[in-house]
Amino acid sequence: MVIEIGNCLVSTEILTECFCCDYPKCQGCCCIIGDSGAPLEEDEKAALEKQFRDYEPFMAPDGIDAVKRQGYSVIDKDGDLVTPLIPGDGRCAYSVTDKDGNTFCAVEKGFEKCGGGLRKPLSCWIFPIRLKTFSTGSTGLMLSREHLCSDAFRKGRKEGIKVYEFLKEPIIHKFGKDFYCQLEEAAKLLDKTSDNH
Repeated sequence: MVIEIGNCLVSTEILTECFCCDYPKCQGCCCIIGDSGAPLEEDEKAALEKQFRDYEPFMAPDGIDAVKRQGYSVIDKDGDLVTPLIPGDGRCAYSVTDKDGNTFCAVEKGFEKCGGGLRKPLSCWIFPIRLKTFSTGSTGLMLSREHLCSDAFRKGRKEGIKVYEFLKEPIIHKFGKDFYCQLEEAAKLLDKTSDNH
């Protein structure tokens, strides 16, 4: 089911399904597995270039090389603006993996050190919500059920944390506090409806 909030079409799964990242189990594998880079918004392309000196020290050498060869962003086979990948590897150029196999975002590491600018691509920060812009200008918020995150869905159910609750910070960053409050109200109404059946 889909509900409309402002200029957004929101899948009710975001309000009813549970989710909580289980990093010790996945070790950030969403940064290094996939056939395309992380989707980018147009302003993020410029921010990645502007902040390069902030996060470059945290990048892996082959990631730096990939960015210098391909650019800070690329157009994938579907025509979408995304982060570059390390050729023949599938890892995001901005990912870095430590000796214990834990993968982090170099852009976020630079943000934490310098305290400003782009934190990380919104598509990564707000995952497993996927954003889609329609020809009407409205934005769709859909839930992605990647098998990579099966542990996170399981942990979310165990702890009783809804998707929208876990992603409160990026949702407010993108859509504002009023939008988030409307999500909360919609979730309460859905709970009442399910209780009555």
